[in-house]
Amino acid sequence: MTRPIGFLVRMILFLVLVAAGCLLIYEALIGAFLANVFLNGTIVLALVIGIGIDFWTVGRLNREINWIENFRRGAHGAQTSIAAPKLLAPAAMMLSERSDRSMTRLSLSTMAMQTLLDGIAVRLDEAREISRYMVGLLVFLGLLGTFWGLLQTVQSVSNVIAGIDVGGSNVGLAFEELKAGLEAPLSGMGTAFSSSLFGLAGSLVLGFLGLQAGQAQNRFYNDLEEWLSSLTRLSGGGGTAIGDGDQSVPAYIQALLEQTADSLESLQRTIARAEESRASSHTDIAALSSSLETLSTSMRTEQDLMLKLAEGQQRLQNVMEALAKPAAGADQAMVKHLHNIESNLNRMIDQASAGRTETVQEIRSEIRLLARTIAAIAEGDA
Repeated sequence: MTRPIGFLVRMILFLVLVAAGCLLIYEALIGAFLANVFLNGTIVLALVIGIGIDFWTVGRLNREINWIENFRRGAHGAQTSIAAPKLLAPAAMMLSERSDRSMTRLSLSTMAMQTLLDGIAVRLDEAREISRYMVGLLVFLGLLGTFWGLLQTVQSVSNVIAGIDVGGSNVGLAFEELKAGLEAPLSGMGTAFSSSLFGLAGSLVLGFLGLQAGQAQNRFYNDLEEWLSSLTRLSGGGGTAIGDGDQSVPAYIQALLEQTADSLESLQRTIARAEESRASSHTDIAALSSSLETLSTSMRTEQDLMLKLAEGQQRLQNVMEALAKPAAGADQAMVKHLHNIESNLNRMIDQASAGRTETVQEIRSEIRLLARTIAAIAEGDA
């Protein structure tokens, strides 16, 4: 891709020459500018804005070229740090989608290439229209100042003629009044000619800059067309043979075949993504099954421990009941201690039973949650 550096250099050199010419006639330009500061200032401001627009139009092509070169070096669609383009936004989206296919060569159909080029041409024309409008605006402001100055001149001349007193005896005084009255028409003529001068000169400057910007855009468009042509599949539409043994194919059949090929490529990418999703689902189900197996083992171990604990509690309860029966002639203090021990053991048994019940409830809740999760995963995989 050719960068627009040469066009920018020519534009800068042209502006330097214009600035040098303005310095040579600086005093005359200042006098013309002061003839009507408001109107001439508006013309100069429009000129500066137009110059900025032309430089921006050429300068933004560098970002588009950077994206294209980076795309060509990045193995067709690799993730890069280059900012997304503006003019090539549709092309970038289409090329990125097509370059996501693995083990295939990036290619475009003739219709796809023509669609991309048409969209880019429209965007380039929009930028040129702005430059053309600024040139027309400068011409319009120059003509507006011209007619405004002529209108002032006509009104002033009419007032001067109406104020001349030719019947008086003092001819010198009448001549002085005529000289003073002619200052207003001369001021109007200064406004007319100065606005025309700045407007036409500004349109000349913007016209040259717009020409350079248009040439830079045309060079970019041609390079882009050549690059996209290298990615385009040759087709035999319109009854033209492609090579030896190839028969002519009508254009509508060729378009249908190209659309079918694009649909098949899209279907292939969809199937590949579905296979990846299914493999990921199988992996998740395998991990879930392993977790369920581990949980089942833990539940069996806990159940065995609970059974052993219940048996131990039952034996302990029998011993406590035997101890609770006092022998004949036992000491009252011993009986009291045995009753205390029995009450404490009963409380421990109740607490252990309540804890066992809570543990069983929690295990049931976990089993229900796992069952729902497995059902949801199975439905998603289906």
